[in-house]
Amino acid sequence: MNYVLAFAGSNSSISINYKLVKYTSSLISGTEVRLRNMAKYPFPMYSYDVEKENGYSNSLVEFKNEISNAKGLIIAVSEHNSYPSAYFKNTMDWLSRLDSKFLVDKKILLMSTSTGGRGAIGALEVAEKMITRFQGTVVETFSLPRYGNNFDENTGITNADLAKIHSEKVSSFVKAIS
Repeated sequence: MNYVLAFAGSNSSISINYKLVKYTSSLISGTEVRLRNMAKYPFPMYSYDVEKENGYSNSLVEFKNEISNAKGLIIAVSEHNSYPSAYFKNTMDWLSRLDSKFLVDKKILLMSTSTGGRGAIGALEVAEKMITRFQGTVVETFSLPRYGNNFDENTGITNADLAKIHSEKVSSFVKAIS
């Protein structure tokens, strides 16, 4: 358990939450960070019938093992109609079928962003409840509102107040996993 696993709960090739995770990962020093682009993990929609007929994909088992072996997770959830994306929920469903305690003892920095003024806070709140149900520990949460106004892909968070809050949350997370 010498690394942090970072990913967004989105399978979009242009995910702004992935961009936030990527930026956040770049701020972690002294620990390996494995960044996963979930757009490359096309899990089928969960159903008992699919599970019974096909079992678990190798990529799902590998992803679950990566989570199990990580000392911490950085996750950003996207929001669709005030809830986490169907992709994130589906991924959680599959992982929980492999092991209902797949997040036990995992310390997590949970984030969200959106183009709106609430910064996907609805999805963040639901995801936090979901994560704690699977025995993960959310160390910190961070919501970035108005992504287009407050984030630049080259420089990161451009709003000084939000950048300071984000930095404090990242530092708290790093302390928790040390």
